[in-house]
Amino acid sequence: MRILLLIILSCIFFLPQNTSAQKITVTYSGYPIDPNIRKDSSMLSFLSSYRDSVIKSMGAVIGFSTTGLSKHQPESGLGNFMTDALKTIGEQVFGQHIDAAFVNYGGVRSYLPKGNITVGNIFELMPFDNVLVLQKVKGDSLLSFLNHIADKNGWPVSGITLAIKEKKAANILIGGKPLSTDSVYTIANSDYIANGGDDTNMLKVFPQEKKGYLIRDALITYVKLLTEEGKPIDAKIEKRIVYADQ
Repeated sequence: MRILLLIILSCIFFLPQNTSAQKITVTYSGYPIDPNIRKDSSMLSFLSSYRDSVIKSMGAVIGFSTTGLSKHQPESGLGNFMTDALKTIGEQVFGQHIDAAFVNYGGVRSYLPKGNITVGNIFELMPFDNVLVLQKVKGDSLLSFLNHIADKNGWPVSGITLAIKEKKAANILIGGKPLSTDSVYTIANSDYIANGGDDTNMLKVFPQEKKGYLIRDALITYVKLLTEEGKPIDAKIEKRIVYADQ
């Protein structure tokens, strides 16, 4: 970056004195895509092997849902499924206990249909290559993070319960015990959130432990795990997050 800056500066200060600005006009044409456009047979032939491979991979059935899952606030079965996946698979990948796992509400990009669950469904649910990250967070900073979640009307969580009261987190239990601001908790998140995305700057100061393991892979592995155990993908509402007046 420093070298590039020096090159740019040198170009600015050492331009010939008689150099004048030149106006450049750019033109373009729009080409609507419709069935009447002639197909390029050579390109179709080139892409066919890749297309067939992708269709086969994305269409692989890895689980089954008797109900289907969609996202809602403050809590949803879909959100519970996703955060349970991060907590369960995260503990396997990192070889340590995870106190709580989170997924930001905006990061849930689709739903899981009733019936067969395919690899493609998981890619639609989590299209980003976000990495699973662990952080050891002081209780007071975790409280700040939970207040942020409450202010956002609730995000998917696992390992934790709370009530939203006047846009703040109340009655917080982690592993069934009240949150202690002096304790240190191991939490699982995406690298996007750990790096301060979605206004979570309170987490940026804490070191991150990562293994390059994608959130999406954790979801796929968790679906396969439940399927091997003979369980459908039907996470329920468990009052992990509720409004205080309910």
